[in-house]
Amino acid sequence: MEISAFFATLLLPLSNVDASSVRCNLRGTIRSPAFSMDGDFVIGGVFSIHYNMYTEIQSHDTIPEPPKCMGSIHARNLRFSRAMIFAIEEINNSTELLPGIKLGYQIHDSCAVVPVAMQAAFQLTNGQDNVFYKDKNCSHSGMMAGVVGESGSTPSISISRIIGSFDIPQVSHFSTCACLSDKKQFPNFFRTIPSDAFQAVALAKLVKHFGWTWIGAICSDSDYGNNGMASFLQAAEKEGICVEFSEAFHRTQTHKIKMVADVIRR
Repeated sequence: MEISAFFATLLLPLSNVDASSVRCNLRGTIRSPAFSMDGDFVIGGVFSIHYNMYTEIQSHDTIPEPPKCMGSIHARNLRFSRAMIFAIEEINNSTELLPGIKLGYQIHDSCAVVPVAMQAAFQLTNGQDNVFYKDKNCSHSGMMAGVVGESGSTPSISISRIIGSFDIPQVSHFSTCACLSDKKQFPNFFRTIPSDAFQAVALAKLVKHFGWTWIGAICSDSDYGNNGMASFLQAAEKEGICVEFSEAFHRTQTHKIKMVADVIRR
């Protein structure tokens, strides 16, 4: 294959264009939101309502189905999503806040995994119409006024890199990674919770308060955990605390938990 043809294949448009009718079709299958309501302006939401995603081995001869969430329900994140719905309903019922304007919402379950969170971000940006037509071309933008979420820092980073290009604001209620404070990388990201920069300093001062000068540290193997650990190690060094070891493991890496326990015993 020639190089030009190769790159032409890579750069195929995301929409299917029918030249005769100028009709644009979204590729793939739309994944329905967990909760939704129409409105003049729609606010998106992404929450880790379930803990895991159902994975299926594909046969490569059928179109893959949209990802499905499985496992236990994360009760706290479910409450977060219901709180968002309640707040929007309160705004709509008020005669003073936004008179004459109805807010809607589309809330997606990310299954606590990055690929599903990214798909939700793309879907919130593109809209849910399978077929769209505008000004005799396939230029199309979603009606999303903003996005609330995610709970975890790593999914929030992925979402921000997608919707930030379209100047869609993102407000997280629980993503505390200090890396998200970098406005050069995440200009449209905001949050209602302090970053880990404050938590790391507080933890180091707490350790010093109890007179612990020789400690071990364990964190989750994620952007939240690794960046938080880096900040804590710097703060601990300033307080004169010796950190003998620092270990990280993800909640799904059950085999690594024993390795971490062996490090602690040694």
